[in-house]
Amino acid sequence: MPATRTIIVTFPSGSDANWFTASEVIDHHLNTAGTPVRRFAVRHRRMIGWITRWFDTNLLDAVRRFGSVTRASGGRLSRLNLTATVTNANNEATARWRMWHQYIATTTPTARTWEDFQAQHQADPKKISIDEARRRFEQQPRVLAMIAMSAHPTATNTFDPYELDAYQAGEATYAALHWKTALVGDALITAEGQLLEPTSPSLADRLRYLQRATSYLHGMRSHQRLCAVAID
Repeated sequence: MPATRTIIVTFPSGSDANWFTASEVIDHHLNTAGTPVRRFAVRHRRMIGWITRWFDTNLLDAVRRFGSVTRASGGRLSRLNLTATVTNANNEATARWRMWHQYIATTTPTARTWEDFQAQHQADPKKISIDEARRRFEQQPRVLAMIAMSAHPTATNTFDPYELDAYQAGEATYAALHWKTALVGDALITAEGQLLEPTSPSLADRLRYLQRATSYLHGMRSHQRLCAVAID
């Protein structure tokens, strides 16, 4: 599973919302440092968008394309295009799941998830080492097919075998997992200082976290700010 996590830091109204402050919040809650990650699309309003597209005011760590500001690590909510961020993530996830279903799910038997093999290791580490648990997981035909297709030189999609539980849960669940993660990352620190994160790595607990965090985000005011931070 990927070691890098994305943490969303949200700021109280009127606070000094910048990268230094976000770093302090991350260090306080998780005792680690991180780097900004440009995951949010930037909003350009119809009437004044031709002007604002050239300025990164109220944005954090913005990036430009042909001079126009297109993505940012965060900033004021009113300047972030969360709808576009969700749409892009949903479309990419849906296309990836459908390709997986067409070329892998229909040609291989259902496989046991990585969590199943982790549980075996945790139940008796002396009997099944973590390396042996990984070997047993990856030797399943469906998992091997996902690894092989992702490694092909012409592959346009990468099928993470450690997301097998989400793939096998169906298109809607897989897409929801990704578009919600695009919004609220793997954990979220609220403006009130509360750390929201899954209580376990299980798909069910991750979905519960995503529902809680997206509800919090939707309740924020347009003038509030947030920042996405990647940590190892």
